[in-house]
Amino acid sequence: MRRIAILLTCFNRRALTLQCLAALSAQRGVGDIERSIFLVDDGSADGTAEAVRARFPSVRVLYGDGTLFWNGGMRRAFAAALQEDFDDYVLLNDDTILCPDALRRLIICAQEGMDAGKPAIVAGSIGSPASQRVIYGGFAKYSARLAMSFKLVTTVHAAALECDTMNGNWVLIPSAIAKTVGNLEPRFRHQFGDLDYGLRARRAGFGVVLAPGLFGTCRENPVQGTWRDRAATFTKRWKHLLSPKGVPPREWLLFTWRHYGWRWPLYAASPFLKTTLMSGWFARAAASNPGVRATQRN
Repeated sequence: MRRIAILLTCFNRRALTLQCLAALSAQRGVGDIERSIFLVDDGSADGTAEAVRARFPSVRVLYGDGTLFWNGGMRRAFAAALQEDFDDYVLLNDDTILCPDALRRLIICAQEGMDAGKPAIVAGSIGSPASQRVIYGGFAKYSARLAMSFKLVTTVHAAALECDTMNGNWVLIPSAIAKTVGNLEPRFRHQFGDLDYGLRARRAGFGVVLAPGLFGTCRENPVQGTWRDRAATFTKRWKHLLSPKGVPPREWLLFTWRHYGWRWPLYAASPFLKTTLMSGWFARAAASNPGVRATQRN
């Protein structure tokens, strides 16, 4: 019997977490697969852990103190699951609502790679509930002269597509890869851990594959109130930029140094330079035309 560990972390969004687990428990075509769910509640104050235990008593709830963020929470769940030597480890974001056959299709794609002697991480594309536009999934590396970036694959393909890395919203990691690559990088708190894991797996000789089709939906994160919000003041943007959910300098430095090759100093500096320059432009524009900031906010 195939044994799969499904890993999640959550913080203060009880309704979404319960929706996610309900869609997970309703998966079709996987009756002969043993599923163990590991959920890290990172100090939620809204009763998430209690609600999960009441409604889904088979879920193994682990606890954090509110400082783990996404990567730290997923690391804790992954570490607990690795002790039991599962056949596969599945990463699932707790705000992702899966299609009824999402797990079956992910497993089929992974098994095709195993049968061909090419074990690979398999990611599934996740779309916006409103537009079905792909917002999470696989990334392809783009490189030209000084420019190098990882671009999200926004087209839903009818066949599996090789990628360079992936988001961790809905991802299957075979045991052979987990044993070689290990857990998520401990020096990342919130961002970069999933992208880094896929890139490290590629470096170790494994593949990263985007499975065909769309696997579920997830609400889009708004730009407002983040470091990318050009309508915000420079002080607010800079504060968000340095936060765990922004681009923490040490973590971004590690990620760019590890994966951007000789270009890494350019990319290490880019978000900080862009924020400074663009904030300065908007500040001058707002001073000369008070309508600019209001228009931008809308």
